[in-house]
Amino acid sequence: MLKLPPPTWALIYLIIAGVVSWFWPWRSIVDLRIVWLGITLVVIGFAISFWAFSLFRREGTEIDPTSETNKLLVIRGPFRFTRNPMYLGLVIVTLGIALWVGALPMFAIPVLVFATANWTHIPFEETKMRRQFGAAFDTYTREVRRWI
Repeated sequence: MLKLPPPTWALIYLIIAGVVSWFWPWRSIVDLRIVWLGITLVVIGFAISFWAFSLFRREGTEIDPTSETNKLLVIRGPFRFTRNPMYLGLVIVTLGIALWVGALPMFAIPVLVFATANWTHIPFEETKMRRQFGAAFDTYTREVRRWI
């Protein structure tokens, strides 16, 4: 699972949920659409992810979660509030899509994205960061939560 980054997994989950939604008309059972909230969450999620991504670029550290090392422990910007703003943004975006579309299978996507990031990618990254940055990373993990 580490070979594919969480955005790729989110796309895979989105495609599967879209196919399931297409073949089974969930809206005829219950309409879960809240379009304005969905759009708002998509924008917020993208903004959080873009802020973190841009900061990584400016600092010159790796974006690839499977890289063997990172040049820098980034603790500024959105990383002051969450250790994983790009993943948090992705979960928020997928929740926004679910609300925007309103099909029941779409609501599995943010749960699956969270699970994939939380139990596969983040432990790998935290082990790498702890090995590389030691006490500085341990201090950071005590001061900033994994999600929010």
